[in-house]
Amino acid sequence: MHRDKIFKLAKGFRGRAKNCIRVARERVEKSLQYAFRDRKAKKREMRSLWITRITAGSRQYGVKYSQLMHGLKQENIQVNRKMLSELAMNEPYSFKALVDQVRFMQGGSSGGSGAQAAAAAVAK
Repeated sequence: MHRDKIFKLAKGFRGRAKNCIRVARERVEKSLQYAFRDRKAKKREMRSLWITRITAGSRQYGVKYSQLMHGLKQENIQVNRKMLSELAMNEPYSFKALVDQVRFMQGGSSGGSGAQAAAAAVAK
């Protein structure tokens, strides 16, 4: 890289890293490595955050995350995790409708097995 470009990228660095070309070059190269790495990590962290939000939302209605995702796949409801997390946070009624659809598909129980649902029906 040209000296001017290095100093432009090193703007805001502390000490000699902003005005000494050798130190600035090393710091800029390292900062670009960090930027590349963290762009990848950001995607993983966001997916993890979405899953946490979906889990919290689905557990409010008595359904585990894995059961919800499996049920949505079985029902061929194609909503990605980002949109599900947005629904869980901002549109609780819409999210509950999806959870209820999964529950209905699983036999109306709140995440229990079919035997538990049958036993509950006999007890009534």
